[in-house]
Amino acid sequence: MRFIALLIACWSVSCWAVDPFEDFHEYGQLTDAEIHEIHQGEMFYGDAEFGFIVTRGNTDSTSFKLRSNIYQDFTHWRNQFKFDSLYRRDVDAETGEETISAQRFFGSAQTNYKVGEKNASLFFYADYEEDEFSGLEYKATVATGYGNRLYKGVKNTVDFDIGPGLYRSEGKPAEEGEEPTESETGYLLRLALQWERTVSKRTRFNQFISAEQSLSGLNSRLKSETSLISQIMGQLSLKFAYLYRYNSKPEEDKRNFDSELSATFVYSFN
Repeated sequence: MRFIALLIACWSVSCWAVDPFEDFHEYGQLTDAEIHEIHQGEMFYGDAEFGFIVTRGNTDSTSFKLRSNIYQDFTHWRNQFKFDSLYRRDVDAETGEETISAQRFFGSAQTNYKVGEKNASLFFYADYEEDEFSGLEYKATVATGYGNRLYKGVKNTVDFDIGPGLYRSEGKPAEEGEEPTESETGYLLRLALQWERTVSKRTRFNQFISAEQSLSGLNSRLKSETSLISQIMGQLSLKFAYLYRYNSKPEEDKRNFDSELSATFVYSFN
């Protein structure tokens, strides 16, 4: 239960902020409410994030990162769709041996039904992840519950979602001489917090934390992304981010955490 205790302690910090369905194309110039009001009724709006690195020398390396956030905002419903992928390939210049060192895909969808007071909603969330180096075929989560704005200030806002859910992981087929990885299904409690702070007219700081505490003695997960996004010109922004992921029960020979530091471009569309 240490994930839940840690995140509850964070609630007491008064400098929280962010709308979970933020659009960046008027970054720092409009409030989240104004952005969604402008786009209300549109079929799609959102942003795409991309980064590409090529190195040559003793080892030829190619890294590619692509993320996207797509939103819909209607009178009673608000939907968000996320896609995140990372790929890296290394080639030894002398031997020509090719090695894929990272290959991950993550997708999620969340729908919020607006109820009662402003910013309050009932949500349904689902995600799916494949990581070639996780020791699993895939991991998936579904959850439902209640969401609202926890704090709103001049420069800060905080939103949260909390509710029960179900976790499922599918083990990979066993290699020769190895024990097969077991598939697991269990109940969980999901908590997501998003903090946004306005730094300047064109720059904002974002902190996203999601925790899935297993209620069945299985793997519990924590994901945190800290980012600073600054508008360069028009619809193009530059994003610096630190991503941290933690698993309480990683697969055999795997670490229980991994991290990623990135600098990427964000293009907003509507």
